[in-house]
Amino acid sequence: MSKEWFPLIDEDKCIGCLACYNKCKHSVYDVENGRPVVVYREGCIDGCHGCGNLCPEGAIIYSGEYKEHIKCSCGCGG
Repeated sequence: MSKEWFPLIDEDKCIGCLACYNKCKHSVYDVENGRPVVVYREGCIDGCHGCGNLCPEGAIIYSGEYKEHIKCSCGCGG
């Protein structure tokens, strides 16, 4: 789990497909008004790109992107 690595959603790019919400096994996201929102950023795994890799619009970037990180072992693709 990370305090410095977490997803940031570009609301102008997000189309509300919820691919990120459906992919994340760490309860990082919730859905409000049909759109994903980051509600538990501490649940994100350092270096995990699972949700960002699925985003069809490239609406997800990560705080802490350029720090050294550990690969996620949960099978989420991070």
